[in-house]
Amino acid sequence: MSDDAGLSGRSLELAYFGETVVHGADIELRCGEVTALLGPNGSGKSTLLRSLARLHRPSAGEIAFDDGTPAAALAPKDFARRVSLLAQSRPVPGGVRVVDVVGYGRHPYRGRWRSGDEDGPAAVERAMGICGVSGMAERGVETLSGGERQRVWLASCLAQDTGVLLLDEPTTYLDLRYQVEILDLIRDLADDHGTAVGVVLHDLDQAAAVADRAVLLHGGRVAASGTPAEVLTPENLTPAYGIDIEVDTDPATGLLTTRPIGKHSRRLASSAAE
Repeated sequence: MSDDAGLSGRSLELAYFGETVVHGADIELRCGEVTALLGPNGSGKSTLLRSLARLHRPSAGEIAFDDGTPAAALAPKDFARRVSLLAQSRPVPGGVRVVDVVGYGRHPYRGRWRSGDEDGPAAVERAMGICGVSGMAERGVETLSGGERQRVWLASCLAQDTGVLLLDEPTTYLDLRYQVEILDLIRDLADDHGTAVGVVLHDLDQAAAVADRAVLLHGGRVAASGTPAEVLTPENLTPAYGIDIEVDTDPATGLLTTRPIGKHSRRLASSAAE
C-alpha cells in the first residue's frame, strides 16, 4: 500500500442546498479493520461515506489521516494515492478490456499520456489476481455479468494501491454467491493487506459477519458506534428502522442474526406455537 494511515472524520456537518443532513458525525476507519455504515434509507450513511472520499465537502468538522494530514490539504492525485472509492453505480464502457478498466485505478501515478507508472503493470496484475478476474483480462467489460463487473471495478480500486478503501453498497443487485465473494474479499483486504475499509451495507447480517466496527445512523446522526455486538441490539435498531427487530446469535457460527418483525411474522409465530 502506498500509505497505511487510517482515516477519521470528526464532528462532521454535511448539507445539501443549505439543509444539514448529517449532524456532528464522528467516524474512524482503522488500518486492518472493516467499519460498516448502517441505517435506513435517507439516514446519511452514503453522504458520510462520500465526504470521506472528498466528494461532499463538510460545512463543519474535519477529515484527517492518522498521521495528522488533513484530507482537504492534499492535491487530488495525492489524495487518490491514499483513498479509493467503489461507488454504488459504475458505467459499463463498451469495447474496453477488463485489464484496461482495472488499469484506470493507476491514474494517480501516471503523468501525461499515461507515462511514468513503472509499478502499474504489476499492480494491475496483483489486483486482478486478488479479485479473481485474471482469466477474463482480455474480455470486454460489456460481456460480463453484474457480479463479474463488480469484481472488476473492485480490482480497479485495488490497483489504485491505497491504504483506505471506501465501498458504497457493494453487494447491491448481486446474487448470493457474488455477495459472499465480495464480502470475503473485503475481509481479506483488511486481514491480509492491512487496508482500512469503510463500507455502506443495508444487510445487517452481512455487517455482523464482516465488520469489526459498525456505525448506525438515524436521521443524519450517529445513533450508535462500536463493535457489531454493541451496535446491533434491539434497543438501537428498532427506533432507527421504525420496526421491531429481534437479535439472536446463530449457534452454529456464533454470529449475530437479525429479524424484523412484521404483522405476518407475528401471525406465523402464533401459528407455529399452537
